[in-house]
Amino acid sequence: PVVHTRFVWPHGGKRVFLSGSFTRWSEHLPMSPVEGCPTVFQAICSLPPGIYQYKFNVDGQWRHDEGQPTITGEYGVVNTLYLTREFDHINTVLSPTTPGSRMDVDNDSFQRMGSLSDGALQEGSPRISESAIQISRCRVAEYLNAHTGYDLLPDSGKVIALDINLPVKQSFHILHEQGIPVAPLWDSFRGQFVGLLSPLDFILILRELETHGSNLTEEQLETHTISAWKEAKRQTYGRNDGQLRSNQHLVHATPYESLRGIAMKILETGISTVPIIYSSSTDGSFPQLLHLASLSGILKCKYLASL
Repeated sequence: PVVHTRFVWPHGGKRVFLSGSFTRWSEHLPMSPVEGCPTVFQAICSLPPGIYQYKFNVDGQWRHDEGQPTITGEYGVVNTLYLTREFDHINTVLSPTTPGSRMDVDNDSFQRMGSLSDGALQEGSPRISESAIQISRCRVAEYLNAHTGYDLLPDSGKVIALDINLPVKQSFHILHEQGIPVAPLWDSFRGQFVGLLSPLDFILILRELETHGSNLTEEQLETHTISAWKEAKRQTYGRNDGQLRSNQHLVHATPYESLRGIAMKILETGISTVPIIYSSSTDGSFPQLLHLASLSGILKCKYLASL
């Protein structure tokens, strides 16, 4: 049996070749840049289980990857590959007790070595190499930059908005009945989306009701509007929400923004959800609410899921 094994050189270069004991050190296999990661090169080889040594020829210079296990022998410092029938494991090295071995083994790498028995690696599952992590980061970054808020829109579904003049209690009943945790707030007078009603509001209201001497009673929730609650919340907790005050704007995204830009808005503002809003007018009038974006939603995007 053979194992399809990926060799990775993550340190850049113009022309990179791979050579090793599996090519008898005589053949130089060309390595190709990873799509979206021009500094990362890879080559796929089909190898039978065994122990291999290899090096990289980068722009005419022989080099080894210091981030991978190494040994010192006839060809100087080389990387090692310990391959089983189950999987390739580029983080283990040649055992010094292997017959015919006359090489000095890197001690740190040797401590991570397993033993080959019936094709199974005894030390457990392999850890992910730094080069594999770098490739994944490059691919994720490429997708986040190449795709936009439109790619987050579901094929079908609904987005519910609440008028700021609705009573708070009725609003939370609507959220519960619809099975949604967050809803944008609509100010019909201004003709704009001005904020979000979230579980944090519900938690703070419960705290208000349980607090001795609270000015907010359960009965008042029947008529207490969202706008009144948001203003009271701002005065009590010092939270602007960046929304209901006329001199501030709701943090939102457009469907034309990249997924990276939307993710950065969420991270930089410390909020959990960003409404995706479209308006054909330059002044933002007549906005259309398309979706509510979150980091978890971006990570579950059908494009990222295909990586």
